[in-house]
Amino acid sequence: MDGKKTIVVIGAGRGMGNHIAEEFGGKGFRAVLVARNQEALDGYVREFEGKGIEACGIAADASDTDSLTRAFEEVAERFGAVDVLAYNACILEGGKPSELSSAELMRHYQVDVASALHCALQVLPGMRERKSGTILFTGGGLALHPMPEYTCVSVGKAALRALAIALNAEVAGDGVFAGVVTIMGNIEPGTRYDPADIAKAYWRLHEERADVEIIFE
Repeated sequence: MDGKKTIVVIGAGRGMGNHIAEEFGGKGFRAVLVARNQEALDGYVREFEGKGIEACGIAADASDTDSLTRAFEEVAERFGAVDVLAYNACILEGGKPSELSSAELMRHYQVDVASALHCALQVLPGMRERKSGTILFTGGGLALHPMPEYTCVSVGKAALRALAIALNAEVAGDGVFAGVVTIMGNIEPGTRYDPADIAKAYWRLHEERADVEIIFE
């Protein structure tokens, strides 16, 4: 392998995902973009390469752990170790508690939380062996202020936040860091919640390891 550091972003796209990848890519990382649509990924890769950032796109579905496992196997085969994992996938759909079924809640939970853990478990053994590595999650303000209209997202972000904090407590002594960026508003370029600005918080968590959570408000 070439020794270049690699970030894998699960949930690539023009919202937070690509901005996280670009933030790290601008600092010398190779960016592996993971999302469902290969055609869209190919377009993102061309954009990154136009900015001088090495990137590749691997199609996988965050609702399907087998496809995620295959994606990480491809990363390992092509590039070796994963230095940073950023999990940015979430089902952004509404629904009040009384309007939901348990099956619907679990569909959300798989993408919003369980697959985040699954991805972390794909990279954690190698990180522990090397005694280095960072695992980052995209959190949301609904974790702290749940809304009935977005019950599944509220539950998912709360659980994801708990996962990040618990995971960091477990692996801190192994040289590995886990953290969460809790975004307290709607992501939109040119606003207070500009994704390019928020992406800097991910880099800060990775570099400083001072706090397990940055609340972006």
